Amino acid sequence: MEQEQAKRIIEALLFTSERPLSITQIRETLEETDTEAIKSAISRLQNEYSDSGRSFNITPVAGGYQISTDPVYAPWLKKLYYKSRKNKLSHPALETLAIIAYRQPITRQEVEDIRGVNVDGVLKTILEKSLVRISGRKKIPGRPFLYSSTKQFLEFFALQSLEELPKLEEFEDIDLAFQNLEEAKLKEHPKGNTQDSSGGKEDGENKGIAQEDRPD
Repeated sequence: MEQEQAKRIIEALLFTSERPLSITQIRETLEETDTEAIKSAISRLQNEYSDSGRSFNITPVAGGYQISTDPVYAPWLKKLYYKSRKNKLSHPALETLAIIAYRQPITRQEVEDIRGVNVDGVLKTILEKSLVRISGRKKIPGRPFLYSSTKQFLEFFALQSLEELPKLEEFEDIDLAFQNLEEAKLKEHPKGNTQDSSGGKEDGENKGIAQEDRPD
């Protein structure tokens, strides 16, 4: 397959895909094109978009590539899609998600200790959205679930990896309860805080976390 044809096919794949595509996924579709040729084609497309001043480009996200718009156009896009609230997260959900992202793996009780409120409802919400997952059980009495972020979390926030998360000191104390989170990070983990390979007030969200998550 000619390089120019492969480049345009890759462009079409990225344009129509709703989620980031990995090099492996693209290679499986373009059977006659190797990894280096695919990377070269993506690089040339990126340069073409940049040189022509397009409002979008190809960005690395969650281990793959995705066509995304320049953040400068966000205000206009928000106006267009304001009525679509399907993927909108509440402030309590964002707080809970942020704590899990920075402290993972972490138990429900540990999240509640940091936030100071019940998180059953918001935890159920972000689990249903596949932004977090149950990544094991903590080796303490009751063996509560441990929660970690997912690949969908990286996709949702357009991150290549967790290393791209902002540093805690970049936030104001009022943002996402990070003051409590920073204090919690300074404390030593209790003895036995390891992951098993097998596996107050309320926020006003729907309840429903599995009862196994509650220590005896």
